[in-house]
Amino acid sequence: MTDTPAEDLKPGFRSDVTVELVKHSAADSDVLWAARVSTAGEQSLEELTKDPERSKGLINFLMRDRHGSPFEHNSMTFFISAPIFVFREFMRHRVGWSYNEESGRYRELQPVFYVPDASRKLVQEGRPGKYVFVAGTEAQQELVSRTMEDTYRQAYEAYREMLAAGVAREVARAVLPVGLFSSMYATCNARSLMHFLGLRTQHELAKVPSFPQREIEMVGEKMEEEWAGLMPLTHAAFNANGRVAP
Repeated sequence: MTDTPAEDLKPGFRSDVTVELVKHSAADSDVLWAARVSTAGEQSLEELTKDPERSKGLINFLMRDRHGSPFEHNSMTFFISAPIFVFREFMRHRVGWSYNEESGRYRELQPVFYVPDASRKLVQEGRPGKYVFVAGTEAQQELVSRTMEDTYRQAYEAYREMLAAGVAREVARAVLPVGLFSSMYATCNARSLMHFLGLRTQHELAKVPSFPQREIEMVGEKMEEEWAGLMPLTHAAFNANGRVAP
């Protein structure tokens, strides 16, 4: 990808995130043949040609009793575009994940920034460990939007000024805020994704409460929607057993 000419670069602002499933090898049958090798040996490969619906009880048993390794024999790769602060939380998930992110050393970073829309609750009430977020006022929403946009514009102007003066990209990028959008590929398996979802989404069926930042939850919700279509029996068992990763 080539850098955009300077005259075409104008700051853009987004309140959403992008999640695309770019490739996968993931099906409920992957769980079954992996699990049945313990008793059927090479005959467990017959599960590849059978309807996994007939064995959904086994999937539920594995989930309920937390026999986790059969849920690792699959793969999903997502393209994700989100603010940098989301990625810094995301990459705390290391087991069962692989990441490659665009680099500010090797390309000129594009001026796309995160500004929350009116649906984003702005005010935190309560003490640490026992707080809730509530909607902000119109004045607070206006302040957030105006201040963020002004700050982003100033930061990006400073970045471009340094680049124009010959300063290396890896140095100039230091002035850019974590609200800048970045992009990455993230590859995981169903077990690692379930662990991520258990921590980064709120759900009425969850046995263990979670308190994710809304922006990373937005990513998690989109990933879960894709995964549920690939492995519906596994997804159903995850929900039926309290959304706790096996």
